[in-house]
Amino acid sequence: MSDTILQPRTGPDDRHHVQSMLMRESLLDKQVMASTESDVVRMLPDVHVVKVGGSSILDQGRAVTYPVVATIGELLKGGSKLILGVGGGVRSRHVFSIGIDLGLPTGVLAQVSVADALGNAHILGTLLSPYGVVAIPPEIFGHLLPLFIHSAPGVIFNGVPPYSIWEHPPELGRIPPHRTDAGCLILGECFGCKSVTLVKDVDGLYTEDPKENPSASFIDSIGAKELKKRQLKTLPFDEVLPDVLINARLVKQFQVVNGRDPDRIAAAVRGEHAGTIVYAD
Repeated sequence: MSDTILQPRTGPDDRHHVQSMLMRESLLDKQVMASTESDVVRMLPDVHVVKVGGSSILDQGRAVTYPVVATIGELLKGGSKLILGVGGGVRSRHVFSIGIDLGLPTGVLAQVSVADALGNAHILGTLLSPYGVVAIPPEIFGHLLPLFIHSAPGVIFNGVPPYSIWEHPPELGRIPPHRTDAGCLILGECFGCKSVTLVKDVDGLYTEDPKENPSASFIDSIGAKELKKRQLKTLPFDEVLPDVLINARLVKQFQVVNGRDPDRIAAAVRGEHAGTIVYAD
């Protein structure tokens, strides 16, 4: 881009105008939007995003949480740079139940869920503090993330995307569609991270909920568009993830692994296939 494009110019009426490719174009025109396609800078290309489930891991207590913490600690000591997102778990579900009963709109439910995820972020941050992990407050997370990730081996955030009262209305019901899984995937896309791993209490994606139907078939890998076509009744992650992945430019896949077998977390961070991979098809 030449310097002249950024320089203001004077029109016939002596007013200054900014000369740019979008100066006189509608941002609703599809051809104009297509012309904005270009390479995107990867801000943190060697960093891994790991989402630790609230209800599936932290709410299960010491027996499940401590092995996950030990595995993450070994990854950090081994030189892996990690951004750890945390879900709100059972407390967020409780808040949603109360809010829905009171008739609260989706945007308010999204706002109040932040506190629960932030509480779990502090809990996980405390357990990982011996490894030098820093829990970053939401209000400064996006601005100072590169500084913290280059100063510490890992950082923790609450995982909830900051849509707040501007949360998108869901197609069905009132529960906010962009929860902590979506927040971690969107963060990985924005900063161009190396991988995104979702740590749950199931081995990955199944044709049905394996807790209700033990004979459900395991899905080793699947494309995001194909996943949407199947319209599975339940998913172990936020339903908006396939849509986010289809439109992503930098993150081409995410992996779901079982945190009850912590070695799978390490394997996923190393780039191995350790659960279900959902990829951009």
